[in-house]
Amino acid sequence: MTNKLFNSLEEAEDFLKEQFGDGESFDVGIKHLFVKDLPVLCAYISGLVDGEALTQLLSNMLPEEDIDIDDEREYFEAHFNFHGRSEETERKAYLLAILSGQVTFITKSGYCYIAELRSYPGRSPEEPDNEKVIRGSRDGFTEGISQNTALVRRRIRNSNLRFELHKISKIGQTDVAIAYMKDIANEEMLDKLRQRLSQINHDGLTMADKSLEEWLFKQKFHPVPFVRYTERPDIVAAHLLEGHVAIMVDTSPSVILVPVTMFHLLQHAEEYRQAPTVGTFVRFMRYFGTIMGLLLLPLWYLFVTNESLLPDSLSFLGSQDKSHIPILLQILIADIGIEFLRMAAIHTPTPLSTAMGLVAGVIIGQIAIDVGVFSSEVVLYTAVGAIFTFIIPSYELGISIKLFRFVLLIMTGIWGEDGLFIGLFLLFTYLCSLRPLQAPYLWPLVPFFPTAMLRVIIRFPMTSDALRPYVVASKQRKRS
Repeated sequence: MTNKLFNSLEEAEDFLKEQFGDGESFDVGIKHLFVKDLPVLCAYISGLVDGEALTQLLSNMLPEEDIDIDDEREYFEAHFNFHGRSEETERKAYLLAILSGQVTFITKSGYCYIAELRSYPGRSPEEPDNEKVIRGSRDGFTEGISQNTALVRRRIRNSNLRFELHKISKIGQTDVAIAYMKDIANEEMLDKLRQRLSQINHDGLTMADKSLEEWLFKQKFHPVPFVRYTERPDIVAAHLLEGHVAIMVDTSPSVILVPVTMFHLLQHAEEYRQAPTVGTFVRFMRYFGTIMGLLLLPLWYLFVTNESLLPDSLSFLGSQDKSHIPILLQILIADIGIEFLRMAAIHTPTPLSTAMGLVAGVIIGQIAIDVGVFSSEVVLYTAVGAIFTFIIPSYELGISIKLFRFVLLIMTGIWGEDGLFIGLFLLFTYLCSLRPLQAPYLWPLVPFFPTAMLRVIIRFPMTSDALRPYVVASKQRKRS
């Protein structure tokens, strides 16, 4: 196939005006220019290109005297000696190049050339708000997919690092990159991801990475996350070296990591920025907080409503305040109220969010206790339960834990200790049944792998001979 798309400049101009309209979009540039003495038709989207670089490039191509244009293609390639030049052989690809922010040139005989001069609007890399560390890098992913790939390549300087680009959706044409280490990542998993990407038949992925997750993993109404989101390049690089696959979506600063288990969602970079003993202690605290975030309120309610279950050492438990509202209803209202506070904090302008939190958390909470709406212990344990869920690194998993806690509370309120144990059994069975990308969600607990479970619990030194996780099915298990 040849890169001759049109028979003349006039035909190319008519095609562009048919697609974009004649002067209907102010940001579409369709201009007649010259490359030396060769007339060309230049087309681009003004907001997506580096205008200064384009101007400088064309300024160096002033016409010369006594130049004979015998072969148009040779002339263009000789005088437009730009490192980011390529060719297109189809009109659909030519149109997509313009919409993607590239600068296109059509010569007078209809040959098509593309110049890589994209400059997407966006912010500079900065530390993600929800994945802060005391020590470590302060850069994070942005909304530009090219910049995100560069942040990963800076950490993995190896030719086996691959970034496969796919165009997803019929209208949106969103750029999606699959990142993996060749000869380490599992090929069957990659083939499955490629197949699922090719099966997406939708007009656009407006919610970027979240839309893609639901299409890839058929999440439906499952409350737990099937992937891990991160905005830190060092976390992505570490997972790629372990054999995981990263999926980058243009316009999103979050990168999808697969396959993952629930224990991956509980990891944090801070554990690996401290000494192994300190990292293990932090990990223990996080696991304990996650369990207590799920069980604290149901257990407290069970104890205060069944004094026979309360040991003497915990006799201080139980509400001493009088209230006309049942304790279960108090807990549910307070727990839902904290969710309202969280949602209000998100939508409140930053200068007012601190004041709003103080007013809602301190003044309203104290008044509610004084008027007898809540007992002081209900407010205390609800707040402690909320703190436990806030220590979960994965925001999506934290929301799931709150939902499960809500269900356990209701079951405990209806059936007592039987309801609590039945609820825990159903929850455990449900988590055991999940196998996104054929990876058991509770691995290495179920199925039980003692050595891998030990590494999940304890943060071993980097010098220890570690194997790549079994769930990634890597070709090379040994890392050193």
